Amino acid sequence: MKRRNFIKLSLIATTSLLVPNTLKAETDFSGVVFDKDIYSANAAQVIMIYLYGGASQLAGNLTNIDEIKEKSQSSYDIYFRGITPTQNGFWQEAGGTHLEEMIANNDLTLFRTCYSQLREESNNKAHGLCTAQNQRGSFSESAAGVVTNLTQILSNQNLVNENSVMPFITMEGNSAFYAEGNTTVPSYLKAVGLNENLDNPYQRYVRYWFEYTADERKITNYNRNDESGFDPVFNKTMNSMAQQHNTHTKIKNAFQKREPLSNFITEIATQTIPDLGADAYPTNSTFASTLASSIKVMANNPDTKVLTMNTGGLGGWDDHNEARNYVTRCEDLYKTLKSSMAHLKALGKEENISIMVFAEFGRNVNLNSAQGWDHGNLQNFLVLGGKKYFNHQGVVGRTKVDSSGAINRLYLKPDDGSYSFEPLSIAATLYKVFGITNPEILTDGNSAVSI
Repeated sequence: MKRRNFIKLSLIATTSLLVPNTLKAETDFSGVVFDKDIYSANAAQVIMIYLYGGASQLAGNLTNIDEIKEKSQSSYDIYFRGITPTQNGFWQEAGGTHLEEMIANNDLTLFRTCYSQLREESNNKAHGLCTAQNQRGSFSESAAGVVTNLTQILSNQNLVNENSVMPFITMEGNSAFYAEGNTTVPSYLKAVGLNENLDNPYQRYVRYWFEYTADERKITNYNRNDESGFDPVFNKTMNSMAQQHNTHTKIKNAFQKREPLSNFITEIATQTIPDLGADAYPTNSTFASTLASSIKVMANNPDTKVLTMNTGGLGGWDDHNEARNYVTRCEDLYKTLKSSMAHLKALGKEENISIMVFAEFGRNVNLNSAQGWDHGNLQNFLVLGGKKYFNHQGVVGRTKVDSSGAINRLYLKPDDGSYSFEPLSIAATLYKVFGITNPEILTDGNSAVSI
């Protein structure tokens, strides 16, 4: 590891340990420059899709495939039975046709050179650590998550407050995107958890209700198998008890908001997806259902700023062995992304809603003896939609093959002179579309991507 990078990483770690109220952790974010005009003009809403396990970059980049085949430990042609580069060097059998269509429609920018020089020199290709850093936008593991920082910045500007409806949503449960670091996050800024069916987190159901008489307790069974929402008797009783027994105004207000929020979610969940024709979502796909539901929420609720999700239903991306399913997984991934763009356009929302797709890292390109790929350090970063604030450029970045190590160490790296950026720049990009003009102050000096 080069001395300057060792010092840089050491300073980041030491600062986070010795000075807990650094810019990444302080609650007022006094060093952040925020432009309300940018925020208002963009009306940004972002869906973040994280490919846990580290997806290979090859579906989006076969430009070096001849050299890779020549130097790979195992035969690509024998194992995969079909590796056809498209016009832009995508893997046709692995969803490349869908990528080409999105490029042609000016819906997508695909960056081929998201690469961490710091990780390369420190030999860091560990899942947990890289995910923690990417989702925090910092090399410090004690930093708050990207979404947590954004919630507080927007709250400080009074752009998100207690009256905001589900400003931040997770379709994946908890993750480092929402890590609190050294901060204390008010409950109204914490993410609401939903699933692909938009099961209602605000809805009250009751199976049994206990009625007391003078001499006995009678159990009445309210069969709550319908979809009408609240049990009216139970709801009225609970709200009355909340007003009587809670002295804190915020708690009383929360009970009052519960029913309209429940009705709001139910209304969104029952809306149908427009007829997308040939671009219809794949059927029987949890991932497709989750993304379609995410767009439903975003399109109907401008209060929602960021929604995070994974690719549940497609399978993981840690393809150390038997990587053949990677091809069909990518086909489903990119077909669903193409459907999502058709969905956004049908709703007239492709200008302000964007989708960002990335992972902890990519894979090396040696097909190993187990017919898979080990961890690499270069990945694709996909940006879709958001045309108010993104100038889509098609394919960005050129790569070269590094075969200087052992046979099982065959990597793609940014070509000499090619544009490239650290993964933390993805966090900086998210900050920037929401009006933060100096996002690098939160991302260890890494600026937003050039788009």
